[in-house]
Amino acid sequence: MKKLYSLIFIIAAITASAHTLSAQSKTFKLGQWTEIQNSIIKELNKSYVDSLPVDRIMKAGIDAMLKELDPYTIYIPEEENENLQMMISNTYGGVGAIIKKVKGGNVILNEPYFGSPAHKAGLSCGDEIIAIDGASTLDFTASESSSRMKGKPGTTVVFKVKKVRSGDTLDVSIVRERIHLPDVEYAAMLDDTTGYILQSGFTEKVSSEIRKAVLDMKSRGMKRLVLDLRGNGGGLMSEAINIVSLFVPKGTLVVTAKGNTPESIREYKTSTDPIDTQIPIIVMIDSGSASSSEIVAGALQDLDRAVVIGAKTFGKGLVQSPRELPYNGSIKLTTSKYYIPSGRCIQAVDYKNRREGNKDRVADSLTRVFHTANGREVRDGGGIKPDVEVKHDTLANLLFYLSNDDVLTDFATDYCKSHPTIPVPKDFSITDGEYEAFKQMAVEADFKYDRLSEKRLEDLKKVAEFEGYLEDAKEEFAALEKKLVHNLERDFDNFKDDIKKLLEMEIVKRYYFQRGTVEVSLKGDEDLEKAVEILHNQEEYKRILSSPAPQTTDK
Repeated sequence: MKKLYSLIFIIAAITASAHTLSAQSKTFKLGQWTEIQNSIIKELNKSYVDSLPVDRIMKAGIDAMLKELDPYTIYIPEEENENLQMMISNTYGGVGAIIKKVKGGNVILNEPYFGSPAHKAGLSCGDEIIAIDGASTLDFTASESSSRMKGKPGTTVVFKVKKVRSGDTLDVSIVRERIHLPDVEYAAMLDDTTGYILQSGFTEKVSSEIRKAVLDMKSRGMKRLVLDLRGNGGGLMSEAINIVSLFVPKGTLVVTAKGNTPESIREYKTSTDPIDTQIPIIVMIDSGSASSSEIVAGALQDLDRAVVIGAKTFGKGLVQSPRELPYNGSIKLTTSKYYIPSGRCIQAVDYKNRREGNKDRVADSLTRVFHTANGREVRDGGGIKPDVEVKHDTLANLLFYLSNDDVLTDFATDYCKSHPTIPVPKDFSITDGEYEAFKQMAVEADFKYDRLSEKRLEDLKKVAEFEGYLEDAKEEFAALEKKLVHNLERDFDNFKDDIKKLLEMEIVKRYYFQRGTVEVSLKGDEDLEKAVEILHNQEEYKRILSSPAPQTTDK
């Protein structure tokens, strides 16, 4: 027994010694690195051939260092603190409008926010901003124009504006305000008993906005709810916990954060009374749903509190925390991974292994099985998989280029000039004749877009030439090139329905702002149609959330 105790003591001593040596080694390397870096900076400052761009190389050096960790650990210098404020509270000082730079022209007001200073000053979507405080926008980029429009709340900015409908040019004086971009973009009743909320972010107080919207719709007869988190890249974890707390009992575990030490492990439970623990809920997700969106969707799925519909989420299970730095800078660094109620982590990419040359994502076959409150199987390693998957046709490359081209906004602006009013969004559509007019405008504007098939063919030809097959396959490549020739007329006909919807959204926002755009986008939405179908079939809803039937075998 004495020998056993001696052996245990020796092992413990060796382990403690190893930990001490590891800590000393880490401290030594950090000190060594700091000393080397300081020496390099001193030598550059003393001997470099040109004047040293200190600010630029400092920022570049820090960014390069942090890039070796993960994409979410970033340095924010004092002059970019406005960006940090946007991340946390979705607020800034300005006039409240989205702008777009016209190629070779001025700035166009692409979308004033409803109730913003720009809106209250009478500015409309499509108005042309010729000058800002007397400085022509002709030579400004969109970013430079945006910077001049922003400023301290209470200060005044003067625009020279050419009005889209009348064509009049006038000076418009606007007092800047603190602009808050709401994370709840849309909340409305889809029918007499079904409520719908579109949430685009997780900044401060969004849970209060959700709470208010839910209570308002319940007062109007809501008996079932759709929460749309598609494309929502996340934000504050605390707001995700607060949203889950609206629908589950007080004291329910929502998420556990685990850092690199036992002391860093923290459990986060709901701390307020819910407003409804029984109302049927569907959460809609897609590949753009990340971070806090995945906490809400995953927690409600693990707790069997909601049916999740759509496509697999992004897979960001890392938690960032802001830390203050000298000279009013800050760092937003990854401090832990989060684990939802079933115990699974949904982080898709292991950045440490990626740096060491291994694959980014965990193969599906290597993921682990966890269980929901009702015993349903769920898995870790790469996002939230929906309970009901909705397959979609791949969006055409053409739509992306149209969304970023002046021809779309030009057509909508011209349409606005000749149409003082339009029907409400749910009843609005452009005619086939108007669509043909848009096609003609695109052709006359020499609209171009990259075709992925042509690029892939060029890549294949280069590989074939490198491997010595190009000469033998020359006829086949020539035949393919003829088949893949750019045909704008054909492509506009093939994707007519999608392009018409894009046009209708661009036109509607000039009359009904963001709310109108959302209403148009929801027409024919396959995910939403499936969500409403399941919500109105309570037997199916309960079946999805029920535990799997026990396996039986014949004897």
